[in-house]
Amino acid sequence: MNEENLKSLSTPEEKLAAARSRAHMLFVQAFAYPASEQWDALHEGDLVTAMRTVLSEIDAGLLEGVSLDALRETGEDRDTIAVEYTRLFDVGGSGGPSCSLWGGTYSDARMKMMEEAVRFYNHFGLSVSEDPHELPDHITTQLEFLHYLTYRETEALQAGEDAGSYRRAQRDFVLRHPGKWVPKLAAAVKEQKAMEFFVVLTELLRRFLQHETEHLIRLEGPPSLTQGGGAAAPSASVN
Repeated sequence: MNEENLKSLSTPEEKLAAARSRAHMLFVQAFAYPASEQWDALHEGDLVTAMRTVLSEIDAGLLEGVSLDALRETGEDRDTIAVEYTRLFDVGGSGGPSCSLWGGTYSDARMKMMEEAVRFYNHFGLSVSEDPHELPDHITTQLEFLHYLTYRETEALQAGEDAGSYRRAQRDFVLRHPGKWVPKLAAAVKEQKAMEFFVVLTELLRRFLQHETEHLIRLEGPPSLTQGGGAAAPSASVN
């Protein structure tokens, strides 16, 4: 899905929803393993340009105090960033990578978290492949899901329909999943003295998800709580 498939964006509400959807997908691309084509795009500054544009459209405050130039510092060849990516996110001892991109590893109940994430996906007619990098708690999987929900939100707004159900699903999912563990990821990346590219990238994601939480609660209110203290089940369905 991409914005080209949407009808003309005519209202500020539609434009904001579309920008938020683009931001989720930008972070998906940025957190993927830097293969050759992706490294070329990063090295040429495409990510910097896109991040500056979309995050400014959402809220210019997201960029305050952040040096986006660090997202150009990918090394003279692909090996530089690829080796650092592997060091941070793919290797480790028995406890796994030092800066895991799998959210469940920041919890004592990973299986429970993954099962809950799958219920969210299945509720919207989505499924997850068995690829380790597409497990339900991987950052790219979770951000792709939020990209999907914000895209559907944009479509609903354009059709003059109520987008609240998609927003409430986003709110609950962010609060219970990436919004809960990405701050821990950002802190771990700093502790590992990672190359500045990843320090800035994780900090931007942390800020964006915090902004999403505040934005969605402002529009839809805080989540309803179940008897056990968890967020209510998502309340929209896919036709």
